[in-house]
This record gives sequence, structure tokens and C-alpha cells, in this order.
Amino acid sequence: MEESETNKLIVRGALAAFVLGAQAASAAEFYIVRDAATKKCTVVDTKPTTTTTTVVGDGVYKTKTEAESAVKTTKVCTEQ
Repeated sequence: MEESETNKLIVRGALAAFVLGAQAASAAEFYIVRDAATKKCTVVDTKPTTTTTTVVGDGVYKTKTEAESAVKTTKVCTEQ
């Protein structure tokens, strides 16, 4: 194999790894959930499947920081 073809393969592999990594990072989802017993809100990175917590707020957030900020303005999380 020629050196230029080898370099092309290396570049293509690196590009593919970058694209796949970027897609995985952009697929992150965060939720604000409220515990039914404690009435406390927390941010989680997986959608809850139990009945002891409820998703509150606007549903899915793209970043943890965005979700944490929304906790402060979500009515059920600030009432007590």
C-alpha cells in the first residue's frame, strides 16, 4: 500500500471516530425528576422508569447545567 493511501485511511478513521464521538455526546439527555415521597427534585441522565419519581419541567434537557438551572425555576421544585 502506498504511503498516501495509508495516510488517507488514517485520516478517514480519525474522522469517523470524531463523528461517532460527537454523536454520542450530543445524544446526552437530562431530566428533572421529583421524588414522590420526599418532594425533592434532582437531575438524572436516564429517563426514570419507576413510579416513585415523576419527570417535571420541560422534559428533556441537552446539558446537565441547563437542567440544573431549570430546577431553580420549576414551580414544583421551588415550593415547600
